[in-house]
Amino acid sequence: MSDLADITIIGAGVIGAAIAAKVAKKNRQVYVIEKNESFGMETSSRNSQVIHAGLYYPENSLKAKTCVEGNALLYELCRRFTIGHRNTGKIIVATDSFECDALENLMNKGRKNGVEGLRLLSRRELQALEPNVAGMAALFSPSTGILNVHELIKMFLVQAKERDAQVVYKSEVTGIEKENDLYKIEVCSSGEKFSFKTKIVINSAGLNADKVARMAGIDPAGAGYSLYYCKGEYYSVSWGKSRLINRLVYPVPPAELTGVGVHVTLDLDGRIRLGPSAQYIEEIDYRIDDSNKQHFYTEAKKLLPFLDYDDIEPEMVGIRPKLQKPGEGPKDFIIRHEADRGLPGLINLIGIESPGITASPSIANIVGDMVTEIL
Repeated sequence: MSDLADITIIGAGVIGAAIAAKVAKKNRQVYVIEKNESFGMETSSRNSQVIHAGLYYPENSLKAKTCVEGNALLYELCRRFTIGHRNTGKIIVATDSFECDALENLMNKGRKNGVEGLRLLSRRELQALEPNVAGMAALFSPSTGILNVHELIKMFLVQAKERDAQVVYKSEVTGIEKENDLYKIEVCSSGEKFSFKTKIVINSAGLNADKVARMAGIDPAGAGYSLYYCKGEYYSVSWGKSRLINRLVYPVPPAELTGVGVHVTLDLDGRIRLGPSAQYIEEIDYRIDDSNKQHFYTEAKKLLPFLDYDDIEPEMVGIRPKLQKPGEGPKDFIIRHEADRGLPGLINLIGIESPGITASPSIANIVGDMVTEIL
């Protein structure tokens, strides 16, 4: 590594990788610094691996705009680079009359966001589409799908490296100090410390993005950057029942949208997965709690009456970096160049949770435009 970089990206999750692919050029010195031993080992890999359509988010929000744009971009990337994916489609199922009304509101919200092809299904149409799913009515989202996120991140980083970007693993940023027009980055790598200077710092540190912002001199609480960890557990369904549905099946989301409820997804092998749940926690903890099995079973049984209690087993845990506290309404992505805080060249990405994977190529475009204006 040189002592001077043009751009330093902190974090090699899907967002950092997508940005690296976007900003790397033969005439730029671009570093990607990742504290883990490989890419995408935290939020990027511990999720449903869904390509979202953009239904749930407020009109004109960054989440809505980047999700809808990213959906189209992601399918194009998957086809071009042979990344494992399936355009499964999704049905959001109402189980009572109150939820039926909510479906229409959700459809209207999605249409305002630019989601195409949404349509309401009667009970008969739902049964024709998914005969093993129970419900009074449903909303069909044809552009929802699933993908192999590991392959996506790898593709982004391969592109970045082909344009001379350097990715450094097992290296944790421990300090950021502004020095004139540059930033001094302090790093601890395998117990050894080193530092270098960079013109631009892009904070895509995921679960630790608020801590990185603090290193750079921003008070997370005062700036509205404080993150709250929301733990989501996943259960998988036995292989014997893996072919009984063909699409993703979601409940009508709760009003507060902490999550979208225990939903039913498929992996690329066709196995059914349930989750995630949503529980705020103080510390990062990837242990799964078996005592929640009954809750998963009860919720999933409403949609999948063919399930038996012994069909499900714990699989994994993911943690989402949320900007809203427990009880608060949803908050939007923060993607911000901090020049007005006296930190030109610092770009913060805070609270990038779902639909971050879907939005990743669109977010990379936004950050790429910011970089072009700075350099």
